[in-house]
Amino acid sequence: MQPGVPLDEVQAPAHEFFERAKARLNREVTPALTDFDAPVRIRGDLDLDPELWAKAGVKATKPAAVLVPVVARPEPAVLLTLRTPDLRSHSGQIAFPGGKIDAGDANPQAAALREAQEEIGLDRKFIDPIGYLDLYLTFSGFRILPLVARVDPDYQLTINPGEVADAFEVPLEFLMHPGNHQRHKRDWKGVEREYYAMPFNDRYIWGVTAGILRNLYERIYAG
Repeated sequence: MQPGVPLDEVQAPAHEFFERAKARLNREVTPALTDFDAPVRIRGDLDLDPELWAKAGVKATKPAAVLVPVVARPEPAVLLTLRTPDLRSHSGQIAFPGGKIDAGDANPQAAALREAQEEIGLDRKFIDPIGYLDLYLTFSGFRILPLVARVDPDYQLTINPGEVADAFEVPLEFLMHPGNHQRHKRDWKGVEREYYAMPFNDRYIWGVTAGILRNLYERIYAG
């Protein structure tokens, strides 16, 4: 992969980010979301150590979708959530709105928008979907299709306290600067795994969320 270009060097204001996103993101749903053998570009927890899947003995088989909400301010920002500490999975972690694709969802976009409504009360009228990032596989078994969207800066939220403890914005410039993409290691069920982390003030953005943001950087600004 070619070295990326820092956001401050390409001088991309809000409108240019969205123009780049419309030109570079996928409009169609990848067949690999449900076809595990489809020959398409796949990202995920395996990026930094492709052999780790075999070592860990895990498979990603559960289709899911998340919303990557980019707020269209003069200095754009990404809207993230802090999950409540008592959830069964990924409790207390920073995440995108999203979750498992239900049978009643027409497509991954519908699932991501539904989850955003359920988790933080982000109404569809504030959201302009742009396109999908690469399919992201996780060690927890999910096949996540991230939907990037433009969000009206006048959005309103109603947070579901059963799932989300807080919702907050992080400057896009910070998240898209490769100098802020740290690489850490930790033990995962007896296997050492490597992952991205993007600490911002007192917010520790890491794991799947940081990996998807890294993919956003690579799709929009790298190469």
